[in-house]
Amino acid sequence: MSPNWIPESTSPDPTPQSLRVAAIQMKFAATMDGNLAAMERLLGSARLRRTDAVLFPECALTGYDFDFSRLTPSDLRRSLTAVGEMAARFRINLLVGTPVFRQGRLHNGLVVFDRLGRVVHCYAKCHLTEWDRQWFTPGNAIALFRIDGICATAIICHERRYPELVRLAVMAGARIVCHPNAGLDSLAVSRTKRKGQDGVAARAFENAIPYVFANSVGPQGKGKWSAGDSKIVAPDGRVLALAGNRDEEIVVADLDLSGATGSYALRGMEHPRFLAADWKRMVRAVKVQAGRQGLRFDLPAQKAV
Repeated sequence: MSPNWIPESTSPDPTPQSLRVAAIQMKFAATMDGNLAAMERLLGSARLRRTDAVLFPECALTGYDFDFSRLTPSDLRRSLTAVGEMAARFRINLLVGTPVFRQGRLHNGLVVFDRLGRVVHCYAKCHLTEWDRQWFTPGNAIALFRIDGICATAIICHERRYPELVRLAVMAGARIVCHPNAGLDSLAVSRTKRKGQDGVAARAFENAIPYVFANSVGPQGKGKWSAGDSKIVAPDGRVLALAGNRDEEIVVADLDLSGATGSYALRGMEHPRFLAADWKRMVRAVKVQAGRQGLRFDLPAQKAV
C-alpha cells in the first residue's frame, strides 16, 4: 500500500464546493429496534431538507447507557444492514455512532455509509473514558474517509480533549471533522457543557475546517444527563446552527468548502523547521494506518453495484 494513500471517492461527480450537512440530536430508545425506528423517522425529516450527509450521535444504535455485554456480532450486523438500507433509500451519506466488533473485541465506533448504502469506513475511538473501558477496546488509527469526494475525519465524544487527532487528520487532507457524542454526566456537569462551552468552535478555528457535532440529549437514566447543544461550526469559529438542550432536533447548515483550507494545520508542518520532517512522517503513517484499519471490522457484506 502506498504511504500516500488517501481514501478514494465513492462519488462519480467532481468534488463539490459546498455540502449540506445535518447533525441529529437524538433521544435514545430502550432497544436497538427503537433506535432504528427513531433514526428512520429523523432521516426522513433530514431528507426533506435536502441534506447530503447526516451525522448521528455516539452509540446511536444502542444508546450509551447500555449493557454492551449483551451484544453479539450478528445483532450489530443486522442493525447496520438496516442502516445501510436507509442510506441507500434516502440517498444520503450516513455517519452512525455504534459499537462494532473486530476479532471478537468490541470497539466504540463510527460507521460511514455512502449514498448507495455501502460501508466506506469505520473508525474506532482511541481515547476511552472510564465507562468505555468497561466494554470497549481502544482503536489504533486516525479517521480518514470521503463524503461525496471530500476528505473528512472523525473523533468520538471524549476525544475532543486530544487535539492531535484532528490536527494530524487535517495535515493528511481532511477538510471536515465529524464528532458524534453521547453525554453521560450529572445534571450539574451537563449544564456546564451547554451553549458552546465544549471546545468545538476552537477546534474548528485552529484547523480552519468546519465541524459537525451530534449529541444525545436529555435524561440518560440512573441520574445522568446529556447536554444536547448539537451544532455545526464554520472554519472561522462561527456557529452556523445550534440545537437546544431539551429536545430532539435536526440542525442543518450549508458548508462553503472554499473556506475549509486547513491552512493553520498545514503551516504547522513547516515551522519550527526542526520538526518538519517528523510531521511528514507522522502524516504518512496516519494515511497508511487509516487504509489498513478502516474496514477491518465485523461489518455488513458489501453489495455489488
